[in-house]
Amino acid sequence: MVGGTFFFTLVTYKRRPILCDPANVDLLRDVIGDVKKRHSFEIDAFVLLPDHLHCIWTLPDGDRDFSTRWRLIKSGFSRRCNGRYKIQPSDSRFKKRESTLWQRRFWEHRIRDEKDMFHHTDYIHYNPVKHGLVASPEAWQFSSFHRHVKEGIYDKGWGSNEALLFDNHIGKE
Repeated sequence: MVGGTFFFTLVTYKRRPILCDPANVDLLRDVIGDVKKRHSFEIDAFVLLPDHLHCIWTLPDGDRDFSTRWRLIKSGFSRRCNGRYKIQPSDSRFKKRESTLWQRRFWEHRIRDEKDMFHHTDYIHYNPVKHGLVASPEAWQFSSFHRHVKEGIYDKGWGSNEALLFDNHIGKE
């Protein structure tokens, strides 16, 4: 029984552009690594943007508990940011135990088949171009695109000099 493959989108609170700060990139990488050691999963595709991230995970056979993994990642990252990002006292929507760094929920989508996997992986790798951060996926450093090029999945110039369009159901943010 396959644990499942899932596409995720996580967004920072109020879309604050904090994720690509070099210290936060390293911190997020460390926290994800720590969680992976305790709760195994594979990262099939990943992109980190200033205010959100997208990824595809494959969970072990019989395990579909991605919520615990995300809770540990979000809370571990928030705790280890050492208070760099504070709650605005006027924001009455915050409850006592909510994070000041992440939107409360995340988007998840179960990958249905190989075609769905290809579409979501393309969406992930093209996302920095879609948001106007770079002209090509190759130019964005915080992405699994580079690994996929090394593995021969993508050509180095994929997504350059072309506007890719995706179905409305791909990559809801």
